[in-house]
Amino acid sequence: MPTDRNIILFDLFGVIARHQRPGALDKMAARCQAPADAFTTAYWACRPPYDAGHQSAPEYWTAVLRRLALPVDADTIEDLRLTDIDSWSRVDDRMVAYVQSLRSVAEVALLSNIPPDHADAFLAAQPWLHTLDHLAFSGRINVAKPAPAAFQHSVLALRAAPADFLFVDDRTENVRAARATGMDGHLFTDREGLARAVDIWLRRHDSRV
Repeated sequence: MPTDRNIILFDLFGVIARHQRPGALDKMAARCQAPADAFTTAYWACRPPYDAGHQSAPEYWTAVLRRLALPVDADTIEDLRLTDIDSWSRVDDRMVAYVQSLRSVAEVALLSNIPPDHADAFLAAQPWLHTLDHLAFSGRINVAKPAPAAFQHSVLALRAAPADFLFVDDRTENVRAARATGMDGHLFTDREGLARAVDIWLRRHDSRV
């Protein structure tokens, strides 16, 4: 049952932050002398446990290198880890400003699929994140979208009802999963479309009380 709260729950990458830096996977493949296509396949195939905090960075990169039948050494792992973090470090400054502006009309929270060491680096580089009402990183809560438990974590952490939330993500499967938990959902394509959707949702939501 909804309360009188308005909570906008944002995805990070592809919404507020930019997708992976172009050429980053090729750069990492070259570092370990692997074919780019094979490296990319291994990178993503091994990723889910790392995103969900079930593997450390060294464990993840060891799995990637072993899948590629490549030598595993600490220097290579650390180079790959740092290059990977940097490749996901860019934000859309206009979206950051828009998200911060919403705090005058709603609670604003974040739910992101991101490994623990990436989350630490992002928090250090983007202090505005600390002004939000709640942060949920998959690597810290040990569950990743689109699993229902990822959304339920934010509901419980904010002591709210699912119907209090508008979830914003650029991936259809995540928006669909949020809606299945009882949240409203918006599939992000651009800032202007999001702003219109948020205005409509706030008006409809505020009419409840």
